[in-house]
Amino acid sequence: MTWFIELLTGHSMAHTALIISGVIALGIAIGHIRLFGISLGIAGVLFSGLIFGHFGLTVEHSILEFIREFGLILFVFTIGMHVGPSFFASFRKEGLKLNLLAATIVFLGVGVTLALYFLFDLPLAVAVGLLSGAVTNTPGLGAAQQALRETVADPSKAIEFTGMAYAVAYPFGIMGIILTMLLVRKIARVNLDEENAALTESQTDQKNHPVNFNFEVTNQRLAGMSVRKLANLVQGEFVISRLLRSEQVMSATSDTTLQLGDILHVVCTQDNADKLAIVVGDPARVDVRSIQSHLSVRKLLITRKEAVGRTIAELDLINRYGVTITRVLRAGVQLVAHGRMVLNFGDQVTVVGDEASVKKAAADLGDSVKQLNLPNILPIFIGIILGVIVGSIPFHIPGMPAPVKLGLAGGPLLIAILLSRVGKIGPVIWYLPQSANLVLREVGITLFLAAVGLKSGGHFIETLLAGDGFYWMMLGTLITALPLLLVGFAARFVYKVNYVSLCGLLAGSMTDPPALSFAQQSTGSDGPAVTYASVYALVMFLRILTAQALVLLLA
Repeated sequence: MTWFIELLTGHSMAHTALIISGVIALGIAIGHIRLFGISLGIAGVLFSGLIFGHFGLTVEHSILEFIREFGLILFVFTIGMHVGPSFFASFRKEGLKLNLLAATIVFLGVGVTLALYFLFDLPLAVAVGLLSGAVTNTPGLGAAQQALRETVADPSKAIEFTGMAYAVAYPFGIMGIILTMLLVRKIARVNLDEENAALTESQTDQKNHPVNFNFEVTNQRLAGMSVRKLANLVQGEFVISRLLRSEQVMSATSDTTLQLGDILHVVCTQDNADKLAIVVGDPARVDVRSIQSHLSVRKLLITRKEAVGRTIAELDLINRYGVTITRVLRAGVQLVAHGRMVLNFGDQVTVVGDEASVKKAAADLGDSVKQLNLPNILPIFIGIILGVIVGSIPFHIPGMPAPVKLGLAGGPLLIAILLSRVGKIGPVIWYLPQSANLVLREVGITLFLAAVGLKSGGHFIETLLAGDGFYWMMLGTLITALPLLLVGFAARFVYKVNYVSLCGLLAGSMTDPPALSFAQQSTGSDGPAVTYASVYALVMFLRILTAQALVLLLA
């Protein structure tokens, strides 16, 4: 049994692997336990880490730091890759309101901290430590400690107090967000199916949503005019997927000439349909799709490298094969196909043409599910490299004792959002299959939580039971709960924020990956991740700035 004791108490790589795996396995098991219909979910890993740490089952400090930071990088990078394609559209719609609500949570937290500092005569180091722990913001803790090094007489003692206060407040920081989500859900009597459906509907741009129309050519001026000239005349995005003439259905190329009595089956938005009705003629009573023909409709995947990054006009499938691309499905959003549209890896296009021609088009586009699901490791690590570099760039702000950085959480998140939006740079395709994304995301968050729990567990019970630990935890609870509850209920009942988005807002306002993971699991939606990403950058900046500003103002 000596070997087993050595395995448990030593500092070998085998010991590290055993402890980390044990913490994660126990934590996931704890997370599945339901009490009064509530479970901890992924946050159970944090508490199993605290248990292991309390009993001295931990790992070497530098290894623990690496595991924590690398787990965080994996989590935020995969979140960014997932939400990137829909991030900018979401930000344009509700970004300002959501960011103002998130900023309100930040400043309310600072206000509560200042009130507690003056009311209870807290040491400055404890106050900023409680603030960082209560809002689960490690970069803010680092910024505060850096400011303390340069402003207080005994920085080592101040930094130690800051760390202990952070550790005591951190667990309820996570639980406070989760409890707020559950409380809002209970009081507001939220129906998750209805909220998810409403969010999906709101994210669908109805104004630009493609719709099928049938028009009969009754304008005599169009007789003998080509489809290309009609497009120039209408000046709107539309696709003529097929044409009915003399009871025969045919494809319509850009050089096809129109005749009176032709019935055009068009895919376009409602606005462009109104323009077409004025130029072409009244809607037809016949739906061309109902007429039996040799043309078929198929959905093809863009998986061939040569097709990625090219426009629909450059591919020119209509003139090469007589195949028309009518719609593009991207990140769950239907778009009207048009010549200037750039195709991304993983896009699903709807095409119309005869069977033989569609097969040729499929070969050009790729249409390979296997290729779509094939993990591409290179973009992940290139993206992480770029994210770490960007996160390490110092931004000097007048009056701040230390430069502000996005850090290892903000940098990779920003880069992942941008790269997944771009889609392709040179030979590198910035695409991560959903299955691979989910696995890396869960591995990242469990590694992060395991490391945080192990690091805090050694002194957690001691600090909690001896001295001012329990007292600090109560104060930290106020810093966590008051801003979240005030803004959470205001957002829901006053500003009518969708509950799924609200969960992402609450997690994002605390820059809290475990709470985001819980929100996604509990709502069964990726909607919280979109909101989380849209508020993250501003919140991270404000958390770092306010932590340093508190030290400067009160030192």
